[in-house]
Amino acid sequence: MKRRVVVTGLGAITPLGNDVATTWRAMLDGVSGAADITKFDTTNFPVRFACEVKGFDPLRAMERKEAKRADPYTQYAVAAAVEAMQDAGLTDQSMYDVDRTGVIVGSGIGGLKSFEEQHDIYRERGQSKISPFFIPMFIADIASGVVSMRFNARGPNYATVSACATSAHAIGDAFRTIQYGDADIVITGGAEATVTPMAIGGFANMTALSERNDSPATASRPFDATRDGFVMGEGAGIVILEELEHARRRGARIYGEVVGYRATGDAYHLTGQLPEHEGLQRAMRGAIEDAGLSASDVDYVNAHGTSTPLNDSNEARAIALVLGDAASRVSVSSTKSMTGHMLGAAGGVEFIAATLAIRDQVIPPTINFETPDPECGDLDFTPNVAKRREVRVALSNSAGFGGHNVSLAVKQFTE
Repeated sequence: MKRRVVVTGLGAITPLGNDVATTWRAMLDGVSGAADITKFDTTNFPVRFACEVKGFDPLRAMERKEAKRADPYTQYAVAAAVEAMQDAGLTDQSMYDVDRTGVIVGSGIGGLKSFEEQHDIYRERGQSKISPFFIPMFIADIASGVVSMRFNARGPNYATVSACATSAHAIGDAFRTIQYGDADIVITGGAEATVTPMAIGGFANMTALSERNDSPATASRPFDATRDGFVMGEGAGIVILEELEHARRRGARIYGEVVGYRATGDAYHLTGQLPEHEGLQRAMRGAIEDAGLSASDVDYVNAHGTSTPLNDSNEARAIALVLGDAASRVSVSSTKSMTGHMLGAAGGVEFIAATLAIRDQVIPPTINFETPDPECGDLDFTPNVAKRREVRVALSNSAGFGGHNVSLAVKQFTE
């Protein structure tokens, strides 16, 4: 029999706060993390705002020398992992078997800031001035490696890389790893630090980003008829998954139980989706089936909800088709309306939001929802204000460029 897997720790660095509690309070209050970009001069950019991480001090989680040799995405991952392990009560290595503790932490892009800086150094000063730490600062697996070294976790260790589905894939793989007995604990999720000139410029030139420079806080508006693109976000979302009996033996607090996971591919387009998000439909149906549930059991869907014209209408139709007659009673929201799109970290933070919705029996809102879009149907998108309701089962949806789709199912823990 497959082993049961529970959530015992949460950690986050987001545009809304540098820990889970601050982030969650801001989500429930409907706070936007968007503002003018401070990390570089945007004078000549068509998009001049983003959801930046604010007031982050890597030295709260890393030694100064280690922090200097780490790209911000790795710094975010380590800080979120430290919070998650502390939250899980795993504060000392004597409390877990290091050989049965894994790390699966991904990034959609990796150390882009380091890549840009070192390329400038190469162009201006030559090959000999490239940092010897450049490669480990840049590669997308290094956060997983650094986190494993931090906790001496010697179980399965790798990174997922699937654009905006990255950390959802990581959590799903961690779930399977524990289910099938390859580890008892996995530190998992994702991190991203892409508020950089190349990322903002590249996504802007694709016309993927909102250009509401005069009103950053209202720019991310998933499912709204006037949406014009996503808002770049950054940060990390890390969770501790644990085999149920292992968690019980040590008296761990349990936030919820992971019960379903399905990943699918579109095989269709570089950046677009199949009509009605057919690939995401298959992922949602598969996650529900994997959980041994039915569509009528779902209470909440944390949507991918990017605020782009194509994704939101396609995803709304996908949700309606999968849930069928139950769709009218299910709450849907996109927390990207507040955090922006955190790319490879998005799925981790959104899984945390879905888990806390179950713990607190409340749905975080979709802010900036002002004009319903007929193309998105009549789902309850939880407009602008958090809503109290019973939440027993939640789905967290993610999708990425290249046609990657993931749906994760988490439910209220019962003995």
